[in-house]
Amino acid sequence: MADVLRIGIAGLGTVGTSAVRLLRRHADRMRKSCGRPIEVTAVSARNRNRDRHIDLEGLAWYDDPVKLAAEGDIDVFVELIGGADGAAKACVEQAIDRGLPVVTANKALLAKHGMALAAQAEAAGTTIGYEAAVAGGIPLIKTLREALAGNEISRVYGILNGTCNYILSQMETEGLPFDACLAEAQRLGYAEADPTFDIGGFDVAHKLTIIAALAFGVEVNPDCVHIEGIESITLADLKAADELGYRIKLLGVAQRTPKGIEQRVHPTMVPKGSAIAQVMGVTNAATIDADAVGELTLIGPGAGGDATASAVISDIADLAKGNRNAVFGKPAADFVPADAPAMQTHEGGYYVRLSLHDRPGAAAAIAARLAEQNISLESIVQKAPRSERSGSVIGNPVPVVLLTYATSEANIRAALETAIGDGYIAGKPQVIRIERE
Repeated sequence: MADVLRIGIAGLGTVGTSAVRLLRRHADRMRKSCGRPIEVTAVSARNRNRDRHIDLEGLAWYDDPVKLAAEGDIDVFVELIGGADGAAKACVEQAIDRGLPVVTANKALLAKHGMALAAQAEAAGTTIGYEAAVAGGIPLIKTLREALAGNEISRVYGILNGTCNYILSQMETEGLPFDACLAEAQRLGYAEADPTFDIGGFDVAHKLTIIAALAFGVEVNPDCVHIEGIESITLADLKAADELGYRIKLLGVAQRTPKGIEQRVHPTMVPKGSAIAQVMGVTNAATIDADAVGELTLIGPGAGGDATASAVISDIADLAKGNRNAVFGKPAADFVPADAPAMQTHEGGYYVRLSLHDRPGAAAAIAARLAEQNISLESIVQKAPRSERSGSVIGNPVPVVLLTYATSEANIRAALETAIGDGYIAGKPQVIRIERE
């Protein structure tokens, strides 16, 4: 039996304490499967006196995580502090300089500094494990980096933020508006007091840029992700989607196109019959399109102490077995710059909801403007026909929903801009992309 693998954990929040607990609970099984004992021997956190409901007696305690990384009597450094800079970055860099392998759940750190850290780890002869940084307990990183090595991947897309999926699910099933569902998510602890990072799509963008690096060999760079959040989604959109055979999800999509690698985060209409449309609540899901295996969908918990700690421990187990991978699957020097977001060139179907002034010829004028941009309509639905509007006044705006066949973002935006200038549209149109199977 090999020597004990000594673990130092910086950060004893929900995930850190769960990791300590799981490593102890499964110590005997992991010793047998990994060929050596694994023990947490040192920890670091800001508050020594907080009751974490775990026994920390006998562990070396460091108030400074950088000191733990630099001086701790450990073999693996686990960073669970969070944040793209500050103590998290400093202690990870220190551990790498020392030649220690690092395990982290810090997507923000990797999104901002991933390529530099990968190069640093490579030069130091060590590695970084980050299964917990993307999709929580779902083994998406291992699947992309190892299990699908014999595949060429064309697209990876998925539900990568449980907060947004919970809000959209509640809006649909309970018929409650966005603000009410957000407040409930905050009450339940699914959303932060300031939810902007989640509902604005930035959390998904950080995860997506890591996925794109693994799937397509482009540098991790969140500035190359087109980002839209879910703040504008209304009950009217969800109802229209349902009637048309779709559900609305916030998706992160990384896709190989003739123009380069496209990375985008935005609300998306997906067919109700698709696997990803069935994923409700805080659950995450990711679908991978590859040439050998076809379509592969992974579904599971995207957050939570035990689920995320499970992913942390999977990286620790790999290290215990002597398995060390290049951080992003290949040498850092082999990556190419990511493409800047160019959604104007994106092609696909679109859902458009607009308020049309109820005047003769208005619908025909909109159709003409779309035709000028070579946009074909799959369907057009006037949600409140004149004959059904008791007491309506001619000229009042009427909700109209359009579904287009594949077109470009530039064309759809140009057609709508021109139609707004014609004076037929009241307010700002709602535009949602359609992701067909």
